[in-house]
Amino acid sequence: MNRKQFLTGAVIAGGASLLQPGNAFASATMADVVPDKLVDANGQFILNTLPYNENFLEPHMDAETLHLHHDFHHGGAVKGANKDIQMINKAIADNSLETVDFWTKKLSYHFSSHLLHTIFWTNLTNKKTEPGGQLLKKVETSFGSYDRLKSYIAATAKNIDGNGWGVLAYQPYTGGLTVIQCENHEKLLQWGAIPLLVIDVWEHAYYLKYKNKRQDFVDTLFNIINWDNVADRLNNAVKISG
Repeated sequence: MNRKQFLTGAVIAGGASLLQPGNAFASATMADVVPDKLVDANGQFILNTLPYNENFLEPHMDAETLHLHHDFHHGGAVKGANKDIQMINKAIADNSLETVDFWTKKLSYHFSSHLLHTIFWTNLTNKKTEPGGQLLKKVETSFGSYDRLKSYIAATAKNIDGNGWGVLAYQPYTGGLTVIQCENHEKLLQWGAIPLLVIDVWEHAYYLKYKNKRQDFVDTLFNIINWDNVADRLNNAVKISG
């Protein structure tokens, strides 16, 4: 297996349903980028520019936090993943496999962060939206109502021990939706579940503006969740799952 094949396999194994931004991002304040692209043509992990200006999500998310979060925390995960791959390849080439376990675990940590952050940026917009169409039908079938889903995923995200993510995912084997509490993103499990919406509750996502009030941050996110993007991800997940 060559490096490009490995990276492609890692994306599939991670349950990534990655899309280019749709009409929900049609704004003069948005950069002309493809924010869901994880690697370049050479298979190197890349950090894309944000799909909007750093003040686009204010007042719900401040520009300084967005800058630090994207450039240094997400950016650091991208750099880390590239180093991990390099060290894994070196260990294999040198037949020094006693270090492979360490670097494989590091890659799991950094790649999972890269994947989830990539989804997170496109899950946000500067206006309030609500699910409709196929997404709303799936929500109602899986949780009873949109309000019940909001309560469920909000509680899941708020009550994570330490850092982590609240995740709304599609289950290809049931055709329904599930909520996952992801305390350590390198251990994001249910196998095969495809993330559609992710709520970042690592402290770096909110601490400058919300201090230690994670609950307030999670509540305010529902004013800027881009349910059109979530719907696009669901549609794509259904298609690729057959």
